[in-house]
Amino acid sequence: MSSDARNLKFWLSAWLPVAVGVGVIALESTKFGGADYTSHPLRWLWEAIFGAVADARWAAIHHLIRKSGHFFGYGAIGLAWLRAWWMSLPHSGFLEDAFLALLGTSLVASLDELHQSYLPNRTGSPWDVLLDCGGAITLQLVVYLFMRQIKPKRLAEAE
Repeated sequence: MSSDARNLKFWLSAWLPVAVGVGVIALESTKFGGADYTSHPLRWLWEAIFGAVADARWAAIHHLIRKSGHFFGYGAIGLAWLRAWWMSLPHSGFLEDAFLALLGTSLVASLDELHQSYLPNRTGSPWDVLLDCGGAITLQLVVYLFMRQIKPKRLAEAE
């Protein structure tokens, strides 16, 4: 796409998914995203699908659900960043775009954890940042492998 054709619609198409993803993270980063607020509704949903669960077992399940949310949520944000850079920098390679996407994801994850460290019912953890970045890297790798199989010419043009 020529630079003349890059109008507001193009830029919104490229970057709005990133802004929406960051907005969702900002909402989840409040006190209402803490384990003490999410346990009851998630447990209700879990038990509606899978049946009753003992308290001790629920604690482990709840922890896994929340950490899976980190992994896949930030994986999705990483893909939004990757798409935005892929569209914005058409002459760069996949690895450059993936690096910029990981940089954006790690910045959002770090700021999210820093913010949480100031909330009384939340904790900020560098391990969560690592988990978030792991999700982004994993989903970017999946996209890369998919592109190699489905659209190798498009990928080769960018490398």
